[in-house]
Amino acid sequence: MANPSNIKVNPTVIIIFGGNGDLTKRKIIPALYNLFLENRLPEQFAIIGTSRTDFTDQKYRDSLLAGINEFSRTGKAKKEQWAKFSSNISYQASDIKDVASYNEFDSKINTLKEEWKQDPSILYYCAVSPDLFCTIAENISKSKLDNNKETTRIIIEKPFGRDLESAKALNTKLLTIFDEKQIYRIDHYLGKEVVQNVMAFRFANTIMEPLWNRTHIEHVQISVTEQIGVEDRGGYFDHSGILRDMIQNHLLQLLCIIAMEPPVNFDADLVRDRKVDVLKAIRKIVPGTIDTMAVRGQYGPGWVQGKEVSGYREEVDVAPDSNTETYAAMRFNIDNWRWQGVPFYLRTGKRLFKSASHIIIQFREVPHNMFNNGEQNVLKQNRLIISIQPDMAIRFQLESKIPGLEMNLNTVDMVFDYSVKTKTDAPEAYETLLLDVISGDQTLFMRADQVEAAWEVVMPVLDYWENNTMNNFPNYPANSWGPENADALIAKDGFHWINLPDKK
Repeated sequence: MANPSNIKVNPTVIIIFGGNGDLTKRKIIPALYNLFLENRLPEQFAIIGTSRTDFTDQKYRDSLLAGINEFSRTGKAKKEQWAKFSSNISYQASDIKDVASYNEFDSKINTLKEEWKQDPSILYYCAVSPDLFCTIAENISKSKLDNNKETTRIIIEKPFGRDLESAKALNTKLLTIFDEKQIYRIDHYLGKEVVQNVMAFRFANTIMEPLWNRTHIEHVQISVTEQIGVEDRGGYFDHSGILRDMIQNHLLQLLCIIAMEPPVNFDADLVRDRKVDVLKAIRKIVPGTIDTMAVRGQYGPGWVQGKEVSGYREEVDVAPDSNTETYAAMRFNIDNWRWQGVPFYLRTGKRLFKSASHIIIQFREVPHNMFNNGEQNVLKQNRLIISIQPDMAIRFQLESKIPGLEMNLNTVDMVFDYSVKTKTDAPEAYETLLLDVISGDQTLFMRADQVEAAWEVVMPVLDYWENNTMNNFPNYPANSWGPENADALIAKDGFHWINLPDKK
């Protein structure tokens, strides 16, 4: 987790491969700029962007400023602050696949060493297509670029492979060049403020631990729904699908945080050990049971906010007979003492009724309703609702007496609402994650065995779906809550999907 601002960190050089890309302009540079505004960056730092496009340093800085002004949570950059920050930015046109182009990086690093009179930390950020990760790592090695195991780090964006085999191959290649402690695999969901707060909520409050088990919790729902379609990502998405794109990483990581055992302390490896324990405890989905444990869907045309939208198969760069799922819902069982018999339901999809991310902990019913004297006193089960987006809040739903002369009950919320309780904007996920890379803290980053364990969980379903065509695609209209059989998946256990109302 992000270190306090009074902890000293080394001078830092950040080399961004894909320096002219969308991720750099939307997320990476705005995050670094906001860290700079809050005095979280080292006093001496340099950002070197690189791509094939020819830019002067000034033209490159101007393009990044446009991204700051459009995407930064702090709004448009002030002239003096931007001038000070951008003076540390330079650009180098290069071919990632050409080892010779890396010599210029070495020259710049050595120049900065002499200027700073100190060896800096070197961060190699791979903001590029996943098929280039290994190429960059190999060329860093071949060109003898600085690779001090204590101060050199490589940052990898998801996806980490497209299946278990390719994930293992990627990890094997990276680990021949870097130590595991040098590799930072970014899953931006783990950097979100509310997700981090779940750890504090669980492990810093004595009252929660006695409730956090099979005795008191009936089931858990984790939902990440999107109102948008695939937009301009059709070519990528049609070879990926929602199970790879969301469940294998984001949603399984949320499940791990909810289900993990308390680590002995907040050491990065101890935290990640407990997450791996959860993944290894998930009951394997075996052939013959997949249709009872997983549901897939694909959106058709419809109307969203008064506008007609295309079905998935009509999107740009999508095959007209595509078998790729845009919706997935799954039921998981965790076979250990804490969670035996408690189902975990995960769902995610595109072109759904609303965009929202939340975790719902449904507690068991009271053993006996002593207030059962009419419809007004039909007790609702207690729920813990962790809202990640669009609202950031943690709310506990309890039953309480309605003021008056009679004993009538109503559900009330005990709420921690970020928009009310915090005086400043919560940092963006990339701010948290980049600060942790600079500080050398791997707590929020996935380890090789964690990535592979997550792939092992979903591979039976991925293989089955790829080898068995769905004849009824598309099977849910845009602006709905998904296919009907997703409701059946959870209804057979006596539950239903909980769709939260908009914040009032």
